[in-house]
Amino acid sequence: MAKKVFITDTILRDAHQSQAATRMRIEDMIPACKELNEAGFWSLECWGGATFDSCMRFLGEDPWERLRILKKNLPDTKLQMLLRGQNLLGYKHYADDVVDMFIKKSIENGIDVIRIFDALNDTRNMEAAMRATKKYKGIAEAAISYTVSPVHNEEYFVDLAVKLQDMGADTICIKDMANLLLPFDAYSLVKAMKKKVDVPIHLHTHNTTGTGEMTYLMAIQAGVDIIDTALSPLANGTSQPSTETLVATLKGTEFDTGIDLGLLTKPAAHFRNVAAKLKEEGSLDPKVLNVDPNTLLYQVPGGMLSNLISQLKQAKAEDKYYEVLEEVPRVRKDFGYPPLVTPTSQIVGSQAVLNVLMGERYKMATKESKGLLHGEYGQLPGEVNEEVRKKVLGGESDIITCRPADLIAPEFEKYKEEAKDLAKCDEDVLSFALFPQVAPKFLAERNTGGKKKEENAVRELFIQDLT
Repeated sequence: MAKKVFITDTILRDAHQSQAATRMRIEDMIPACKELNEAGFWSLECWGGATFDSCMRFLGEDPWERLRILKKNLPDTKLQMLLRGQNLLGYKHYADDVVDMFIKKSIENGIDVIRIFDALNDTRNMEAAMRATKKYKGIAEAAISYTVSPVHNEEYFVDLAVKLQDMGADTICIKDMANLLLPFDAYSLVKAMKKKVDVPIHLHTHNTTGTGEMTYLMAIQAGVDIIDTALSPLANGTSQPSTETLVATLKGTEFDTGIDLGLLTKPAAHFRNVAAKLKEEGSLDPKVLNVDPNTLLYQVPGGMLSNLISQLKQAKAEDKYYEVLEEVPRVRKDFGYPPLVTPTSQIVGSQAVLNVLMGERYKMATKESKGLLHGEYGQLPGEVNEEVRKKVLGGESDIITCRPADLIAPEFEKYKEEAKDLAKCDEDVLSFALFPQVAPKFLAERNTGGKKKEENAVRELFIQDLT
């Protein structure tokens, strides 16, 4: 029986987040929307992750307006976003009422599929987001953060998939953010999952270690339903494998995607020009296109690697690079083997840098390291090194064992009151709640026209012409 494979293209979100620090603008997206809409993708990932922050912090765009424009220009294709569970798109846990309102507004403004993950795979941190997604008629895609450690084996991931299905997941995503899932392991894992769960399995990987296409091919043969790819101008390296390559490879086989390669030619040509512009601006570093098998040794995803390099440069200690890379797995072990994905990747990485620079392990600990070991982020997957926990936390001994969000009182109305002079709608309140350091300045400038009033007016007219 034919087994069509579906494609989610990431060109509008993860591709440029992985390669160009999320600097693609809405006007760079609109000219390709007609063909993207006609291509026949299962979905287009276009929102969430770092796009929200980047829109306000660097691009002068309202992320909610971006979503509405994309929905208008992609009426026949499901729009997908990435959500960090109880963290939403921020870096801390929010109360359930904020989670509910954020998901309500995301779906109202155009999102169809919400991929929900938790950095620790603590399903308690995914409950509220999954519940709200179902409540507001979105597609709840529950994601498993894939990693390799003594506690993360095939049985662990299959049990997690069963639990997420029982929680109401419409699809289950294996989220391989560092390209650590090797081809034969992918075959075995997908086979095992297909025996235990009935919902579609969606596989997300990158090509950081150079195994992305092979991993996809083996997963496809094992029965995976959907894969994430990126149009070729922003594919490979730290991004996803190329859409055109996979479509061509599967054409004429029982796994044929049904996508016409010819329809991808025009958007690919458009995004080649966008990529060239991003490179010229300095957002796209050619190094991100390189394959780095060292990721398999240190399990450091691309974004985390660039953060480590940046921290070492600031400390004028670039010569300590390999010492830090070797320290990362040791810190991760001490912390109970958290998967290295936002925010745990930054927490483990920053602590590794501190350990090396201070010359004594855990002489100094970041606030986030303390929070992680205190249980503020949820249940750590493995056993924590109790000596390290004692050294980092000092006298604090009451470790949080409940769902962390149970300790947070409803807070949406509080944020509404705090933002009342700036917020024109609930979406603005949510922007303020998620990014209190960035949103006030953005909202103030947007409301008054700010210094760039004429420039923004011209830009808005240009965007209107495109749409």
